[in-house]
Amino acid sequence: MIIYKTEAEIAAMKRASQIVAKVLAELKAMIKPGVSTKMLDECAEARTREMGAVPAFKGYRGYPASLCTSINEVIIHGIPSSRLLKDGDIIGLDFGVLFDGFYGDAAVTIPVGEVSPEARQLITAAERAFFKGLEKMKKGSRISDISFAIQSDVEAQGFSVIRSFVGHGIGHSLHEEPQVPNFGQPGRGARIREGLTLAIEPMIALGDWQEEVLEDGWTAVTKDRSLSAHFEHTVALTARGAEILSLGEEEEPQLFTSGVNRYA
Repeated sequence: MIIYKTEAEIAAMKRASQIVAKVLAELKAMIKPGVSTKMLDECAEARTREMGAVPAFKGYRGYPASLCTSINEVIIHGIPSSRLLKDGDIIGLDFGVLFDGFYGDAAVTIPVGEVSPEARQLITAAERAFFKGLEKMKKGSRISDISFAIQSDVEAQGFSVIRSFVGHGIGHSLHEEPQVPNFGQPGRGARIREGLTLAIEPMIALGDWQEEVLEDGWTAVTKDRSLSAHFEHTVALTARGAEILSLGEEEEPQLFTSGVNRYA
């Protein structure tokens, strides 16, 4: 069952999501060769608790850390460790918090030092796909219209869409209905209406879309070990349009309406 949110609940979700944005902004500033993913995780947890929130991922279904750190071929759920970032890596940072009863969730993929042109194109494509999907978050559309927009844009650029993992509803729970795949035909699924809150999160690959999960039970990698990128925001459809709740204050404007094309 989809749980639609009131304006007051969306405002509460925005407060949680802004903590996510602040933490991710601080982590992005730390990314450089020689930094360990464990250091990033420790910083994320410490800063979250300083702001009065709780890391959403730590202990969730047994996940052992506060932050997901997904390097190169890792799609999602990379577990922080003593591994040091090196020049040419790309790293996905996926982070969420619980604050005053509501969750926020976002992810970004960051280049480490000098990366290949293909890696930069992949990172840009994941972000662009998010905005293409967001354009379809409007009254009367269906959930799969978001999915189709993401897949179409990613594949038009020569990349592939990961199919085993999906976006999702979010609110009082980290994962709520509906699921939001990043592929599929348009015109299917629930109709989109005011009060819908989603985590839209394209996960894409430089090579094939197939994945496998490593022995730790969490780390998902591309089967062909090609690079993967992930981009995510918590969003809501309000009376004013589609709003990105987890967008940092220094980033793009927070309100998007139908027809907006950031990459025109």
